[in-house]
Amino acid sequence: METFAARVLDFYARLDLPDLTGLGVEAMAPHRDSAVREVTNSFYGKFFADRSPRTYLIGINPGRFGAGTTGIPFTDPVSLETQCGIANAFAKRRELSAVFIEALIDRLGGPRRFYRSFFITAVSPVGFTRKGRNCNYYDDPRLLRRVRPFIIDTLRTQLGFGARRDVAIVLGTGRNYAFLSRLNLEYGFFEQLIPLEHPRFIMQYRRKKVGDYVERYVEALVGL
Repeated sequence: METFAARVLDFYARLDLPDLTGLGVEAMAPHRDSAVREVTNSFYGKFFADRSPRTYLIGINPGRFGAGTTGIPFTDPVSLETQCGIANAFAKRRELSAVFIEALIDRLGGPRRFYRSFFITAVSPVGFTRKGRNCNYYDDPRLLRRVRPFIIDTLRTQLGFGARRDVAIVLGTGRNYAFLSRLNLEYGFFEQLIPLEHPRFIMQYRRKKVGDYVERYVEALVGL
């Protein structure tokens, strides 16, 4: 029987990019890079080498300096090395969302304890850029229409890793939550969705209250 880690790694190995022809948008494909495959093999092998179900935390889509670099959602090269103990040769550039998630994981006892119960992913497992800048799947109606079937298909597949189906955390109380809520009503991925402010929003617009937001996350996660 496959482990959680084996299913995740097989998913990324087989992941095809959506066709974005004519949209002026490019998809990021970090998992096609050998260095990314090496660190993701190490990360998931270290923290997910079991068959235990986990609560999913679902973000928007990978950004350039987090998962777009490391292949691991909300984990930049610094977090990967200093917090997770996985050496890497990526440029040690910080990503705001990763800084918040790093603080959350530390607050909850470190990565081994955290990842024993939680799995972080995104509505779209593929990130997008336009003219070299991050682009969210919902920023352009044409992009959203194009990737909607891809999102549905990949969410279904990711449930098979070992998702708790009674509840999931949505990272983003606005458009990400609204879109995923509509999908959830139609397809029944989870019984309940709990929205929390997105780490990027917190770090960019509520920086002075980061500690308070970390505690809000802790209260939501510990009660599950």
